[in-house]
Amino acid sequence: MNSIAILKKTLALLAGAAVIVFAIAGCHRNEIARTTMAEQLPPSALPTLVKRTAPSVAVPSYKPTPIPVTPVPPGGVSAEDLEFVVTHQPIARQTGVASWYGAPYKGRKAANGQIFDDEAMTAAHRTLPMGSLIKVTNLKTGQSGVMRITDRGPFVKGRVIDLTVEAAKATGIYLAGWAQVRIDVYQTPKPISTGGRWCVQIGAFLSEPEALRMKTELEREYRDAQLIEFPGVDGYWVRIRPEGDDREMAEYIASHLHPSEGEAFLTRLD
Repeated sequence: MNSIAILKKTLALLAGAAVIVFAIAGCHRNEIARTTMAEQLPPSALPTLVKRTAPSVAVPSYKPTPIPVTPVPPGGVSAEDLEFVVTHQPIARQTGVASWYGAPYKGRKAANGQIFDDEAMTAAHRTLPMGSLIKVTNLKTGQSGVMRITDRGPFVKGRVIDLTVEAAKATGIYLAGWAQVRIDVYQTPKPISTGGRWCVQIGAFLSEPEALRMKTELEREYRDAQLIEFPGVDGYWVRIRPEGDDREMAEYIASHLHPSEGEAFLTRLD
């Protein structure tokens, strides 16, 4: 091989090596560029394989405000109340079976927020506004008494009003235990037919597990309502307060519930 041919071959080898070096350098620059670009991007712009899930949102539950105390005069009624009944006509009337209640409730708070007094002329009614002024007349004997509504009940099917011992004696119901009566309503601090704060009271259940089972079932069905389970004198009870203590919803619940024990009673709270 002459010197010219050797020179050409050497130049060709050098040219090939240069191409390889430039290619390697170019790849390295591209990698640096990609790395630099990635470091400059905000984290949200970087590709990710992590699946993002929306945060869980808690369903708001209804927390009703307490029912304010509705005070009545000492003894249940005042001289002015008696005078009012004599000089005015009733604004509403109801007939039904009355009974009386006493000893187990003595010393406890009645639904109006005051301590229950079985020597006061007061009564329990499920739907009349708290503090209503009424006159109860025994339809068999004609005996009557003026009293105020301070409690809720009776939670017994077929009865419309529960009297204290004093009111039961005044109306001739105490010895008999119950009687057919007429209830004349003279005053109501709030309207009878509109507004109000309402709930449904369910029971009584003979066992607490049965009451808790009913409470759990109702919590699944009425998620916006407040439910409580509590012991009573004659068993365990469940109370459901629909959102806003709404009357229409309470009436709907009461009419559609068929508890395994006891009854579902529509009840006014205020």
